[in-house]
Amino acid sequence: MNNAEFYEALKIIAPGTELREGLNSILRARTGGLVVIDDSPKVMEIVEGGFQINVPFRAAALYELAKMDGAIILSSDVKRIVMANAHLMPPSAIPSRETGIRHRVAERMARYTGSQVIAISERRSLITIYQGTNRHVADEISYILNKANQAVQTLNKYRVVLKKVLDNLTLLELESVVTVSDVVIAVSRMETVIRIIREIEIYVIQLGSEGRLINIQKNELTVGIEEEGQHLLRDYTKAKKLSVVEKELSQSTSEELLDSQNVSRILGYGGKPNSLDEAVTPRGYRVLCKIPKIPSGVVDNIVRSFGFLPAVMEANIEDLNEVDGIGEVRAKAIQEGIRRLKEEILIG
Repeated sequence: MNNAEFYEALKIIAPGTELREGLNSILRARTGGLVVIDDSPKVMEIVEGGFQINVPFRAAALYELAKMDGAIILSSDVKRIVMANAHLMPPSAIPSRETGIRHRVAERMARYTGSQVIAISERRSLITIYQGTNRHVADEISYILNKANQAVQTLNKYRVVLKKVLDNLTLLELESVVTVSDVVIAVSRMETVIRIIREIEIYVIQLGSEGRLINIQKNELTVGIEEEGQHLLRDYTKAKKLSVVEKELSQSTSEELLDSQNVSRILGYGGKPNSLDEAVTPRGYRVLCKIPKIPSGVVDNIVRSFGFLPAVMEANIEDLNEVDGIGEVRAKAIQEGIRRLKEEILIG
């Protein structure tokens, strides 16, 4: 399970859910507890003792059952409490980084079964979630909210800088004077903003019902950004699959993203210093998608027909009209759209 899937799984214990209400009650009572969210055969075959309950899940019931020493087994959909006071027996050969018995059992159980296992510490007042090799400590809502607000402010600042960089790139594209260095700067800025967006999304998941306003702010600040990032890579990725480039960018460290030669290499232009001065020509996805009422399918047809943006800009009405999905009205809209786009950027 990758980090994205794990954070998505955290929604099940987000604030506002009945499970989180029960976990918080256990936390306040300082009784501690161990909860397994999976009643599959692989889990049940390493469970010993305990009591079969099989009753509808309620937060109050979870709290009362946690007063016993053993683990509580919930159904995978968290709709039923299957067992209580159960003894978990995961293989002891499975490595664990934890020191406490409860947390060690929880980690081994998660690694062996792939299930979501929750350990509530009675001394440290912490909720720790394990799933596969992933481990996450649920922080206080006030702390997460503060971090989320800081991330939103950072996103707003970086978004303004990104817009200036992209506007400058668009102007260079329309003047046919783009270099690899210009593209690298835009890609690096775009990837940084996307990472901030992902960080905020994780905070929103952890905040649950408390993260609604943060999510609204994030959505308002990021309209169209990820789509434009896709178009940017489609315009300039050279001799490599788009998915490979996206993966390499996402796996780069912050320092590597600031290394122009490294980003140039990822895009397929080589990692030598002189490669940054190489002139490049955009295919036109990003600029054409900025023109109103031109569907993405038609944009694909235009790029396939003309190959690169300069050829589109030089095309007359008759040339554009021959592209599948373009009539005379759309042909004129494309020419007018490119002209207006250039004017808007110059005025801005």
